Amino acid sequence: MDNVFKGLLACLAALDRVIGVIERLIIGGTVLIMALLMSAHVVGQLLFERGIPGTYEVTEMLIVVMTFVGVSYAARHARHIRMSALYEQLHGKARKGLLMLICAGTAALMFYFAWKSGQYVVAIHDRGRVSSSLGLPMWIVYLALPAGFGLAGVQYLLTLARNALSPGIWRSFNEQETYSDTPVHGGEMGGAGDDRV
Repeated sequence: MDNVFKGLLACLAALDRVIGVIERLIIGGTVLIMALLMSAHVVGQLLFERGIPGTYEVTEMLIVVMTFVGVSYAARHARHIRMSALYEQLHGKARKGLLMLICAGTAALMFYFAWKSGQYVVAIHDRGRVSSSLGLPMWIVYLALPAGFGLAGVQYLLTLARNALSPGIWRSFNEQETYSDTPVHGGEMGGAGDDRV
């Protein structure tokens, strides 16, 4: 049975790595394209008194893409906003159980948002909406919404699986909560405040 869990964790780790590569390519690519495009636009304005048409429109589109794929990236590295007043009061298995419940609920919410934003993308496609200066179909840009929410949902499921299959408390699939991350209640290290599971 232990080998089954290890095999499952290895498969999940491979999925996590693939998603990580996709996230880095999209986020890094959008930042690089924005930097190059804006630099070329400024140089064109300074040297030729004419920038690149549609620069601001493309930049706005890339910000949309980066923002929603960034949701998944933040979840992967446990850099998302956490409301932890109740969570920090718990210890051991209760703390881990609450984290797993939060992960399950957040994953469900992310998949719901992916579904609703997918419906929005279909509606934009059906209306034939295009960008004002370039005439680019806007549904292509807004595909970042269901993709980002879907990837974030997968990240939360991966965190849930890691907590279900591994000892300790995991804030994300690859980041374990350490003793220094938790507030100490009850005195010295290793005392009543020791939250290790």
